[in-house]
Amino acid sequence: MQRLILIGIALLCASLAVFAAEGDLDALRGNVPLLQERTPEPLYPVENQDLRRSRAYPMQPPTIPHKIDNYQVDLNANRCMSCHSRSRVAQSQAPMISVTHYMDRDGNFLAELSPRRYFCNQCHVPQTTAPTQVDNTFVDIEELLRQPQRNGGGG
Repeated sequence: MQRLILIGIALLCASLAVFAAEGDLDALRGNVPLLQERTPEPLYPVENQDLRRSRAYPMQPPTIPHKIDNYQVDLNANRCMSCHSRSRVAQSQAPMISVTHYMDRDGNFLAELSPRRYFCNQCHVPQTTAPTQVDNTFVDIEELLRQPQRNGGGG
């Protein structure tokens, strides 16, 4: 009987702790109550400049410098390849996809696009004109190499 009472008291304390912490919770939806609909974030236009951006690190996938609204990229078709495939770049003047996209997981070259690289949007994304949400403190490797060596770095 005492054990049952102790369990009941523990459950009561735990439930009170949940209600006490409710005000401190900072969810992705902000401080809007669960049953209240929040105002959606604005949709910013996609950049459509067809200018290549510089990359911050050697293996960074390039961003898409144009709109891709209504581009079909699914099991039936890949609209990106209508401009970026080896056979179409001379006509479209678009950059050809990397040769790594024609390699299988063992490093063997294929005649067609590798199935594991077929869905372009897994790595490549268009850019918008949205304001920066989080301050970027990333330092490019070239900038790091230009900085003077710090003491205690060894070597």
